[in-house]
Amino acid sequence: MSASVSTKQAIASVIGVAAAIVTLAGCGLPGLDSDSAPKTSSPSPSFVEKAPVPSAKPLGPDARVPDRPKVDWNNPSEVAQAWAVVAYGYDTKYDSSPHDAVLRAAPYYTKNKAAQEREYHPAAGSGEQWNTWAKHNAWTKAKATLEVDGDSPPDKPKEAHRQLTIVGIAHGRDGWKSKGPRLQAFVKLVRSGEGEPWRISEVNAIPEAAVPSAPPSESPD
Repeated sequence: MSASVSTKQAIASVIGVAAAIVTLAGCGLPGLDSDSAPKTSSPSPSFVEKAPVPSAKPLGPDARVPDRPKVDWNNPSEVAQAWAVVAYGYDTKYDSSPHDAVLRAAPYYTKNKAAQEREYHPAAGSGEQWNTWAKHNAWTKAKATLEVDGDSPPDKPKEAHRQLTIVGIAHGRDGWKSKGPRLQAFVKLVRSGEGEPWRISEVNAIPEAAVPSAPPSESPD
């Protein structure tokens, strides 16, 4: 009789412990889950994100970044061209990366686009071409030409598309001169209604292939 009582007490004790574990698991206690299968840790990712580059230095009196051109905000072509001049006008003495010029072009963006650019942090390193410019403390001067593309969508009351050829020259403070940024840019502009200013909402930039360091024959003067 005593053996039977002892057995019943042992069974009751096991049931009580099991119930307590289930209760704790339901409360989310670390290390306890409601799933019966054991958890396996995921392998550590092989890619480690690079630290963002530091922000640009405050511009000094000798900075050679372009002034924002005055534009007719009702003319999407003028807005697109003005954006290109500013967004590709670098000064490596002060800019940490090309993105600093992109931020200077924020007045030409929609609010959402400007916020996206402010939140973006480029990875460390801006490429061999940028490093070459930086060795000469160079600045770049860009010229944007509108391209007529028959495949481009026609303008709508609240949407317009522009294709630009952007040609830049790099000028070193040591007298050195070479090619600057070269690319095709496809720009989408929007506005809230007729008579409202156009702003850039999307940019698709296609850089030219690597260019030699010999001085170019053309100039964006």
